[in-house]
Amino acid sequence: MSETAELVPGLPKVLLHDHLDGGLRPATIVELAAQIGHELPSTDPDELGRWFVESSSAGSLELYLETFAHTVAVMQSADALRRVAAEAAADLAADGVVYAEVRYAPEQHVRGGLALQEVVDAVQAGFADVEGIWVGTILSAMRHLDRADEIAALALANRDAGVVGFDIAGPEAGFPPSRQADAFETLRRAHFPVTVHAGEAAGLDSIAGAVVVGACRLGHGVGLVEDTGTDELGDRLGLLAHWVRDRRIPLELCPSSNLQTGAAASIAAHPVTRLRELGFAVTVNTDNRLQSGTSLSRELTLLVQEAGWTLADLEDVTVTAAMHSFAHHDERTALVDTVIRPAYAAARGGRHRA
Repeated sequence: MSETAELVPGLPKVLLHDHLDGGLRPATIVELAAQIGHELPSTDPDELGRWFVESSSAGSLELYLETFAHTVAVMQSADALRRVAAEAAADLAADGVVYAEVRYAPEQHVRGGLALQEVVDAVQAGFADVEGIWVGTILSAMRHLDRADEIAALALANRDAGVVGFDIAGPEAGFPPSRQADAFETLRRAHFPVTVHAGEAAGLDSIAGAVVVGACRLGHGVGLVEDTGTDELGDRLGLLAHWVRDRRIPLELCPSSNLQTGAAASIAAHPVTRLRELGFAVTVNTDNRLQSGTSLSRELTLLVQEAGWTLADLEDVTVTAAMHSFAHHDERTALVDTVIRPAYAAARGGRHRA
């Protein structure tokens, strides 16, 4: 490992795009599945972990999403949700994540009889069980189930109880953000931030649709690279790319996940590096730690090892993530000034002394 890569685990990290139902511990899935009689591909935690990664690497978003049938199945009680949330927060904290925004779709966790508010209460209780990390919750509406108005109202009802944002997730193709236009308008009038899954599987049209409904951030957004290029005059951007860059709409890029769904060919060739070099507001994220067998430290380390990222690059994307989080501005600046900048200064100083 390079000297910079060796520093990554000990550096403070900010994570904006992480799915609760994509971050379970395999051993927890095995235990919870046994309690409810749910059949799994394997009851050996190591084998099950490998199964999730292998099954998620089939090359399409639709096949990737099929693996969630097992994680969602074991997240249908208040106790299970609280446990999964607490373990997620603990795992992120152990990876050096100091601020995380974790998202999930409450409508997917009511099969056992829970009300939507009870789902939120259980998850928030789990996050509160863990110290040493600040976790904000993003509530997602499944874009193909048309319950966005209800989930938007739920998010607003819990804005003072740890819910910091709203999202739409699920299959992009055929389900544009305009289907949830009323929900986005309600949230805009309530001054509540939203992020939208876009540009992962449906390209530029998906991104344009997210911009139209007022996305404060773009979940993935990797397809935006299609609106960039070079000619004899150098780099060029299309109108959409210019709009996103000029308005500083952040991209929640997830390198390993994008490789699995076919949105990128390799870490070295992943658009995250080019988009950052072009001046976009780039953040690096995990998406689904279970399905990708990853952590934020691993994602950053891969970019150092395979795409040539430097310590300065890592600091830049970490500060960018902090400053585009859904925390309030004073909280963001405090995180940058008192945690992130000092840690990177110490890392540079230690490396120079070494």
